[in-house]
Amino acid sequence: MSSRYSEVYQGWKEDPLGFWKSAASEIDWISTGDKVFDPDQGQYGRWFPDWECNTCYNCLDRHVERGRTGQPALIYDSPITGQTKTYSFFELLEEVEAMACVLADSGLQKGDRAIIYMPMIPEAVMAMLACARLGIIHSVVFGGFAANELATRIDDAAPKAIIAASCGIEPGRVVAYKPLIDGAIDLASHKPDTCLVFQREQLSADLKPGRDLDLGALKDAAIAAGRRIAPVPVKATDPLYILYTSGTTGQPKGVVRDNGGHMVALKWSMSNLYDIQPGEVFWAASDVGWVVGHSYICYAPLLHGCTTLVFEGKPIGTPDAGVFWRVISEHNVVSLFTAPTAFRAIRKEDPNGELIQKYDLSQYRSLFLAGERADPETVNWAIDKLQVPVIDHWWQTETGWCMVGNPLGLGQLPVKPGSPTVPMPGYDVRVLDDAGHPLGPNTLGNIVVKLPLPPGSLPTLWNADKRFFDSYLAEFPGYYKTADAGTIDDDGYLSIMARTDDIINVAGHRLSTGGMEEVLATHPDVAECAVIGIADKLKGQLPCGFVVLKSGVERSQDEIEAELIRLVREKIGPVAAFKIAITVERLPKTRSGKILRGTMRQIADGESYKMPATIDDPAILDEISDALKLHGISV
Repeated sequence: MSSRYSEVYQGWKEDPLGFWKSAASEIDWISTGDKVFDPDQGQYGRWFPDWECNTCYNCLDRHVERGRTGQPALIYDSPITGQTKTYSFFELLEEVEAMACVLADSGLQKGDRAIIYMPMIPEAVMAMLACARLGIIHSVVFGGFAANELATRIDDAAPKAIIAASCGIEPGRVVAYKPLIDGAIDLASHKPDTCLVFQREQLSADLKPGRDLDLGALKDAAIAAGRRIAPVPVKATDPLYILYTSGTTGQPKGVVRDNGGHMVALKWSMSNLYDIQPGEVFWAASDVGWVVGHSYICYAPLLHGCTTLVFEGKPIGTPDAGVFWRVISEHNVVSLFTAPTAFRAIRKEDPNGELIQKYDLSQYRSLFLAGERADPETVNWAIDKLQVPVIDHWWQTETGWCMVGNPLGLGQLPVKPGSPTVPMPGYDVRVLDDAGHPLGPNTLGNIVVKLPLPPGSLPTLWNADKRFFDSYLAEFPGYYKTADAGTIDDDGYLSIMARTDDIINVAGHRLSTGGMEEVLATHPDVAECAVIGIADKLKGQLPCGFVVLKSGVERSQDEIEAELIRLVREKIGPVAAFKIAITVERLPKTRSGKILRGTMRQIADGESYKMPATIDDPAILDEISDALKLHGISV
């Protein structure tokens, strides 16, 4: 099949408002306005400014009303607990309505915020949809984050309620969530009114009288009473959710997603990018705490009338590296979306793909990778073993959906290993030099997107318009700064080469090295520190912390380094994968005092580098190299 990509992309360029108005016809609106886009609203304009809608209605009610009542909407598969459960569209709507009744009974209403702190269980998706039903703005916080990280988000979002589970379950251990939540509330200046806790059988939480409520019991009671609650009309421009992403200062940024544009973009992507039809099973093997989980576990598949999969497990070890193939086979998954990290782990455990042969994958037809760079070795292994298209695509928490990809639904384009292919409609991607001038083909520079951003992208940051402008729009006027560097070749294919700031990518999770430095700096023996991301074959990058100790410290370096590793784990959580702390005499700096993190990373990764012109003392770079070697890192 020849690709229709060029004609569709050109059609968007020639008539962007007509393109998105047509795409919006796939959504059920409560009311529509005259304008598709208002360039005078918000930071760069707003999509569907006077339109009204409800996201939960579009995900559930309309499918029940139109004959999908008995079709599976959500499949829960937990190799960790051995449980599986399927909810039809009718059953999922019943559960979501009941949970929405509980939220309303607790005093939550349109415009209020609720933090959701749950593992990969169906109730996490139900909570998101229940909030959407009432116009409550949800903020999902990944269960791996520690109390102080949760407290930061509580203070920023000022939620009326926290919706939580009693525990998360990892291979070989149960993680109690309630002590983390209680600790976060103690630390936070803002105090939520209510904590609604879903009690899991593996570990029940102690509920505090007057604040904590048993979410499961209240939900079941609402179902037994046959209670219903109607979807609340919201403006297309009203926030659906806030999702916190790492900021370069360590203070997380609350990415805002609106209701209307978000639905339009995600619905368009399911058929045109992912080539998925209503009624099929689509699996995003991510976590609802991350943007992929928001977009492609919860919202996009349900908007499209597909079956989505909530998987509580790991790509290896639950029980083996064949679990993905077991899930695909058992649940008739047609397309899998996951991070390259997962495939590197699977390949490491099962290099010959022997476990793949145990399962019937005849209905399985595509693999999508995102979250970090998909290295050609991993891509080629997946193509060879699975015999399906393997599509790398590039997007960000901020955009909410794919910026650059290979649109299977429009006809697959030729693959160039290492490139996520071409821009999607809505994204006019350019490469500029540091002064904002356009660069020619195959020249490394700053990747930017010409404004306005398309539907689905963030309109701003939560309560931080100036920070949004300063972070994304100020440096290159008229463009959105992606903070990635790369090239565009003669065929229009983009290649991402590196981040331009200090966000590192650990197993698909974007983490701030600045946030880790803030933690290391709290240790009483540390004078100064720097954290860099060093290349890792399995996780993409690993954080590596360099610390300079205060003078007069007589304790052993090994003991202090072990304490620093524990400290980051305690303050940020295991998700940081912080295992390398290195004591050095001094850090390389410019004469103005700026630490040369980029050069340190090049040394750690064994890359060639130019001596920085402004370096204070070049001999320090040799000291860094020697320290890395002492810690077993080949440079």
